[in-house]
Amino acid sequence: MEEFRVLLVDDEKDFVDTLLKRLEKRKLAVRAATSGRGAIAALRESPADVIVLDMKMPDMDGMETLKEIKKLDPGLEVIILTGHANVEVAVEGLELGAFDYLMKPVEIDELLYKLQDAYKRKWCREEDDKCRIPDSLTVT
Repeated sequence: MEEFRVLLVDDEKDFVDTLLKRLEKRKLAVRAATSGRGAIAALRESPADVIVLDMKMPDMDGMETLKEIKKLDPGLEVIILTGHANVEVAVEGLELGAFDYLMKPVEIDELLYKLQDAYKRKWCREEDDKCRIPDSLTVT
């Protein structure tokens, strides 16, 4: 697997700045948008592999943004990030195609594992042959 591109979407600028620095230290290609509309514009300008998407934003909430992201690129993996424990929101997001969800505050290692898992899923879907078990290894 190669390096992958991450887009952080959250209206809390201090949180985004801190997360950007921490992920860049770990050699990820990461950029940020501070609104749902900004995320859509950023994706139109340059693709991403995985998005970390906040649910509570003023201009376009996370669900609206998720729907627009999936219209642009159904194969794009999205990790929902929320500071408000709400099972219904998580379930709705997963039904709309989100990869998973995390609660704020998020541990950086937990976020990194989710990012890697989400990218692996995207990569496997795009590189289908590389993820299949060879017939010689199939147990019958």
